[in-house]
Amino acid sequence: MKDMSYTGVMSRRNEIMKQSIGIDYTTFETGGIAFDYERMMKEAGYSLKEIIDIQTNVSIGNTPIIELRNLTALARKVSKTGQAARIFVKDESCNASGSFKARRAATAIYHAKKLGYKGVLTATSGNYGVAVASQAAKYGLKCIVVQECYDSRKVGQPEILEKQRACEALGAEVVQLTVGPELFYVFLCLLEETGYFNASLYTPFGIAGVETLGAEIAEQFMARHNKHPDVVLVTHAGGGNMTGTARGLRKAGAVNTKLVGASVDLSGLHMASDKDFNKKSFTTGHTGFGIPFATLPDRSDVPRNAARSLRYIDRYLSVKQGEVFYITESLSVLEGLERGPAGNTSLTAAFALSQEMKNDQTIVVQETEYTGAGKHHMPQLTFARENGIEIKFGDPDTEVPGKSIILPSDPSMIKLRDHDLDRIRRSYIKNCVKDSKELTDAEITFLMEETNSSEEFVRETLKNL
Repeated sequence: MKDMSYTGVMSRRNEIMKQSIGIDYTTFETGGIAFDYERMMKEAGYSLKEIIDIQTNVSIGNTPIIELRNLTALARKVSKTGQAARIFVKDESCNASGSFKARRAATAIYHAKKLGYKGVLTATSGNYGVAVASQAAKYGLKCIVVQECYDSRKVGQPEILEKQRACEALGAEVVQLTVGPELFYVFLCLLEETGYFNASLYTPFGIAGVETLGAEIAEQFMARHNKHPDVVLVTHAGGGNMTGTARGLRKAGAVNTKLVGASVDLSGLHMASDKDFNKKSFTTGHTGFGIPFATLPDRSDVPRNAARSLRYIDRYLSVKQGEVFYITESLSVLEGLERGPAGNTSLTAAFALSQEMKNDQTIVVQETEYTGAGKHHMPQLTFARENGIEIKFGDPDTEVPGKSIILPSDPSMIKLRDHDLDRIRRSYIKNCVKDSKELTDAEITFLMEETNSSEEFVRETLKNL
């Protein structure tokens, strides 16, 4: 009999992961803190052409880019200079499961089928669970989705419950948990019990699935406008969205396009706190994921996370909850598009960022997602009010996560708040080297690549630790 205690299961973590993914991550380790990231992406993933073929066979990808002319006009009306960049959006809601996560799931489930697994397992409360369920149905595989969806009072977050409904409608079994540390333990137990494939968000083939999104943006924009976009704005959570899109843009030649990330400001709320769980109106795309995953990417459910956002991000912005709800409503009434919260996070940042740019410049918001009964902004606001959150119009800067949601009194009040990327880079380096002795030249080079910085920056950071 195997030891099924928490300690016993965790002691077998690497063994369980190796069996459930089919990747021996030790082959990419180079000693110390470093590993060969590019070799891992090449040997454990798929080429861009292979992924395009995989996704095309299941009707994923080649989604349209839509120009948001009315939102652009509003941005120019409230801009202090009278100018604002043209805003476009890549409409990923057109994918089978209604979000860009279909691209990640397509490669993961294809890989599981190729390796002969009978079923797939994923731990996610977001759109990825729906995407995995959708692709598993296409490939005839069993599917289990593990969700954190309730607090200790058994009160469920509407957006997560909406995704539970969607997963079950697509034939998946959904294992529902209260928020807390047991998620990963239950996930490991199920992987070991079923022998299913771990359809993790953070495998090389999962991240490579998003590369087609970046490549499509570059190619479609070039074909239509004879240039690449000046900025691509990505909602930033675990980092896979940013990483895959950036790699795809580069492979398609858009090397001068700036990559900007955006998260909803939920500072002060703890993502694993039972008390805070239903105090937030956003289950992804917020600082509770964006900052921790940027500074410690290998906190994920695989030994080496293929999502390494600091390698690619040029600027990192935060927006307020009330601002995102405002832009979500604006997208509906000005552009006739009802879309879900995650893509509207980056759209909110794009609305403000456009006003720092010229009329002849362009921003592409990298994705949209479907909306539904629980994901819609109206039930989210109702749920917030039921949980004691004050909702009013005013200055978004006065918003306090967990206590208030402040809708801007005027669209001119929507603004950008920059995260200090150098500070985030220093935190990443600190997390890497806390148990290390003097680093080798190879490890210094690895840290330079990981943080997209210079040798001088890395050595100065090490000196000051």
